[in-house]
Amino acid sequence: MTRDDIYSKVKAILADAMGVDEDDVTPEATLRGDLGAESIDFLDIVFRLEQGFGIKIQQGELFPDSMAQNAEFVQDGRVTQKGIDAIQQKLPHVDLSKFAQDPQVTKIGDIFTVEALVRFVQNKLAAKGA
Repeated sequence: MTRDDIYSKVKAILADAMGVDEDDVTPEATLRGDLGAESIDFLDIVFRLEQGFGIKIQQGELFPDSMAQNAEFVQDGRVTQKGIDAIQQKLPHVDLSKFAQDPQVTKIGDIFTVEALVRFVQNKLAAKGA
């Protein structure tokens, strides 16, 4: 599948899962802020991606689980450099450049964009084909 094919399918999956118009599902759109995803929606998105692309997504592989509770990674409501490095290592599909400039824990949801999902699926399909 090409990147455009993956993007089109991710776009349709998100529009259906979130009940939003496909025009709102742009590469830069954040799942939480722009598309209104809540915690339960993330589970649904994982399930739909698995079904739609025939891939298996392990817990914490697409979205981090409980990293914010680690005192080494979060101090005074901000993600530390060690935390940013850990997120980047665990979630290579996300772009942390903007987040790293103002790493408030409350803004961590903004790293999960449509483009991040497309990159994640690309990586999974490439690994599956290898």
